[in-house]
Amino acid sequence: MKFTELGLSEDILSAIVKAGYETPTPIQEQTIMLALDGKDVIGQAQTGTGKTAAFGLPTLNKIDVNGGLQAIVIAPTRELAVQSQEELFRFGRDKGIKVRSVFGGASIDKQIKALKSGAHVVVGTPGRMVDLIKRRALQLGDIETLILDEADEMLNMGFIDDLEFIIKATPAERQTLLFSATMPDAIKKIGVKFMKEPQHVKIVSKEMTSDLIDQYYVKTKEFEKFDVLTRLIDVQKPELAIVFGRTKRRVDEITRGLKLLGYRAEGIHGDLAQQKRLAVLRDFKNDNLDVLVATDVAARGLDISGVTHVYNYDITQDQESYVHRIGRTGRAGKSGLSITFVSNNEMGYLRAIERLTKKEMKGMKPPTREEAYQASLAVAFDEIKRDLTDPKISAKLDKFDQDAENLLAEYDVKLLVSLLLQAKVNDPDTRPKVEIAAEKPLPFNGEGGKGGGRGGNRGGGRGRNDRRGGGGYNRDKRGGGRDRDDRNKKDYYKKDKQKVHPKATEKKPGFVIRNKGDK
Repeated sequence: MKFTELGLSEDILSAIVKAGYETPTPIQEQTIMLALDGKDVIGQAQTGTGKTAAFGLPTLNKIDVNGGLQAIVIAPTRELAVQSQEELFRFGRDKGIKVRSVFGGASIDKQIKALKSGAHVVVGTPGRMVDLIKRRALQLGDIETLILDEADEMLNMGFIDDLEFIIKATPAERQTLLFSATMPDAIKKIGVKFMKEPQHVKIVSKEMTSDLIDQYYVKTKEFEKFDVLTRLIDVQKPELAIVFGRTKRRVDEITRGLKLLGYRAEGIHGDLAQQKRLAVLRDFKNDNLDVLVATDVAARGLDISGVTHVYNYDITQDQESYVHRIGRTGRAGKSGLSITFVSNNEMGYLRAIERLTKKEMKGMKPPTREEAYQASLAVAFDEIKRDLTDPKISAKLDKFDQDAENLLAEYDVKLLVSLLLQAKVNDPDTRPKVEIAAEKPLPFNGEGGKGGGRGGNRGGGRGRNDRRGGGGYNRDKRGGGRDRDDRNKKDYYKKDKQKVHPKATEKKPGFVIRNKGDK
């Protein structure tokens, strides 16, 4: 079945075509048809199966662009909320749909201003949504569609009270779409309590990663990453490679750095104009590029064959994104290689990914500068020998005969050949210095219980600053709507720490350090 057979409107279909999608995944095919009929749906499927499009396309399809807020999507983490917002915006752009994201760790005033400027769909984390509702900045009285994404994750992170608060703020007459990788009793209770005769769509799990993909990790410090990346490229000589960065700024800087050093590289992310994005993808597919640098969202849905290497410059805390990343290679029976850069305090995310994918990553020692130089030298030798024996190229060299003789008469042959090699070899001692802005490694508060979640603790373990079991990175505080990053860090790390929080070092489960203004 094609997307064109699902009953979606032309403006939504045009966005699907631009995104490179043709055939829906099983969860998309079954969910979209039910949702378009107005049914409540419980979708159960593993990560990496296209659930955002499954709930997003039918929701966007029925949006009236002349109306106000008509749909909300509740997501467990800031990262997932941003990714979902960008993907929904991409699908709804041709129709003129406004999609906003709200989450802790960012200015609530700016988010309120964005909401006032108009929104048809809002994607957000539970705590920040609760805060906005209490401030009457997010009013859900006209909501027609309520979507809970990664519901089991939100329950594991202790968001049940926040979810119920948000759900009760929506009209009773609405459509509810709930997606969850697992189906614990708590999820079933939500279905019974808040949904009307929900249709259960269950997609049988299959192996998440191909056996044809060799997965490695490299322990490296932030300031060493770019150098390690170029060494790996020089030694491994990928035919086609994708480098994944966490942010748009990161993608731009890596791309500029690779170009400066002579690599055929281009980057894509959400801020890139559609025409430029298509041109980059066309060059990549037509072998005019060797390296594509991309964010997770920009790379989703890309139908690219022949990718031999995937480099995760920044590890993702979202396993779905990891599956999407490495899924760019190892296709059509061909082998592929994935290498993830990781710092010491990010190892928890790596172990969580391993548990989810049921495949252990092997540690890899990065090539030395000398090994990278020798590899680049070997490539230069091969290119020179190939060009010298190519009749088409040698036929065009006759015009330089006299100039070559003049140079030979004035300079030593070895000096001239050395100059040729210098132009072709990527010498780490003489190449330009590339500065990549540092980003803090992802914090991890413990490996949790169920394979590590987007929030760091996917159920089970408690982090030191978690308020309720689970927590982790980007954890929204109940009622306050703030992530841990939202706090005023200056209040925490004063010179006399004991006067600020005298019990901060006590090992009590779930203990929280609070500012004076926290309740």
